[in-house]
Amino acid sequence: QVQLVESGGGLVQAGGSLRLSCAASGRTFSNCAMGWFRQAPGKEREFVAAISRGGGSTYCADSVKGRFTISRDNAKTTLYLQMNSLKPEDTAVYYCAATYGRPSYIDPNEYTYWGQGTQVTVSS
Repeated sequence: QVQLVESGGGLVQAGGSLRLSCAASGRTFSNCAMGWFRQAPGKEREFVAAISRGGGSTYCADSVKGRFTISRDNAKTTLYLQMNSLKPEDTAVYYCAATYGRPSYIDPNEYTYWGQGTQVTVSS
């Protein structure tokens, strides 16, 4: 069982930065592949970024590549998403997710555990 709690969302102007954190409970965090997803009003949940168990492999959606960076600290059982050069279209609720499986990383159905989400709003 893994419990996830996101933090770090807020209101920021276009071009600004935010860093999201996802604190995980339990000692099995290092056994989980992790991902960030987002959902804007009226839209489906979409993949943002993912990272392998050891952190050696990362994946980003084309829409955020070069602007967002995913990382993890297994000792602190925390996942991060550094978001730079934010755009109004990045506005959404951001969720972190975990899976013990071997996912393709981009399919939200492959993740078992989800946080409650944190709102990110980017003003123009």
